[in-house]
Amino acid sequence: MVRLVLVLGDQLTPEVAALRAADKARDVVVMAEVMGEGTSVPHHPQKIALILAAMRKFAAGLAADGWRVAYSRLDDPENTQSLSGELVRRASEFGAGEVLATKPGEWRVLRDLEALPLPVRVLGDDRFLCSEAEFAAWAKGRKQLRMEWFYREMRRKTGLLMEGDQPAGGQWNFDHDNRRPAKSDLLRARPRDFAPDAVVEEVLALVGARFPHFGRLRPFRWATDRAGALEALRDFVAERLPRFGEEQDAMLEGEVFLSHAVISPYLNIGLLSPMEVCRAVEDAWRAGRVPIQAAEGFIRQVLGWREYVRGIWALEGPSYLERNALAHRRALPGVYWGGETGMACMKAAVGQTRDLGYAHHIQRLMVTGNFALLAGVDPAAVHEWYLSVYVDAFEWVEAPNTLGMSQFADGGLLGSKPYVSSGAYIARMSDHCAGCRYRVKEKVGERACPFNMLYWHFLVRHRERFRANPRMAQMYRVWDGMAEGHREAVLAGAEALLARLDAGAVV
Repeated sequence: MVRLVLVLGDQLTPEVAALRAADKARDVVVMAEVMGEGTSVPHHPQKIALILAAMRKFAAGLAADGWRVAYSRLDDPENTQSLSGELVRRASEFGAGEVLATKPGEWRVLRDLEALPLPVRVLGDDRFLCSEAEFAAWAKGRKQLRMEWFYREMRRKTGLLMEGDQPAGGQWNFDHDNRRPAKSDLLRARPRDFAPDAVVEEVLALVGARFPHFGRLRPFRWATDRAGALEALRDFVAERLPRFGEEQDAMLEGEVFLSHAVISPYLNIGLLSPMEVCRAVEDAWRAGRVPIQAAEGFIRQVLGWREYVRGIWALEGPSYLERNALAHRRALPGVYWGGETGMACMKAAVGQTRDLGYAHHIQRLMVTGNFALLAGVDPAAVHEWYLSVYVDAFEWVEAPNTLGMSQFADGGLLGSKPYVSSGAYIARMSDHCAGCRYRVKEKVGERACPFNMLYWHFLVRHRERFRANPRMAQMYRVWDGMAEGHREAVLAGAEALLARLDAGAVV
């Protein structure tokens, strides 16, 4: 009997589980461009274009390899515009009796598959280096699921950056050598841009006509096939990896990419695999082309954090998306959708998000995420925004990063403390404050940095939860040591600022 083999837009790997389990001689690969997926949240136009163009090229490659491919284009008049509808339509067309699928990275899609009026066999997504079962076994019985301990186990399992049973360089991480402020450098290498070919241009025209979402569609710089993704990886390792560690937390006006890899979209849609990426970085270190702190800092992000958050997503299940441990309810401020702001750091982060569908992890965590957490924004709204606006955002990786690490909505499952800071951190790690309407050294008043007042307001309103936290106790002692009049002025300033946000005024 014919089976349908579903391949999703973030599963563009020939060895993906559903394809490995299929029979090329009889089964039919189903791939579908549908409005239902493009509008499940208002995805950035460049994200939609990347996925559709990469899907078309991947489908062509499968057909050339002898697969029978039923591909639904977005503008096909017979397209039902939902994955479920297309599977039912193709099952009728080919007389198929079963669907083979690799587990989706979004609970909504999995629910839709399970509700199909067809037998569906969902296979585990083994493109990850740690299976769901392995992660669950590691997590069982632990009081705290700390990434550091998971990362060390993954180093031992894979042998990456290991010398026998010991970490290369004699230590597990080199954070003390990394994460420094950066300086402008006209000679800093920029990630390679990939000029749109005919396939991409056709997709760009289609996306431009169908998806009037937040974000600029052009210029479009992304690779859309494996060859381009491999070139992007080689470019990073050769040109920017040596400085990656020291610059990974830095922010500079006009320096969008700094020394970041900018390959996460290719990893997350399947054009690159995590092990080949980590091996390429390790090989560069072993060859003496990059310092160990750069190699370790990068491998930690892929082997450690990426695998860890996917494990959390799978372990916690769909209910994780509803977490709101701090009971934050404020609406997402307009600045996140490009509204006017006097905050230079927010303007820079949101501006490049609009233009490129990209911002690096510190901009997401310590600028846009920090501001939302301090302001008490509903974490569900923050989650939807991050899932919408970034080219590399897929639920399995985005939700734990947003709800757990960024917004503390999971109550500390991922992090032992909330990632909050005053403006001092942004001033230390960036040059944004020099051109800002606000003054980072001012604590109260109309020119005071909003992060300063909101930071203390956050600590005060959540004192009962965090006062016994050993990593935060010192800050409460600092607050208690301030003059009462100053404390009152800080809180009054924060309340006024929050009232302006609620009224839709410019902040």
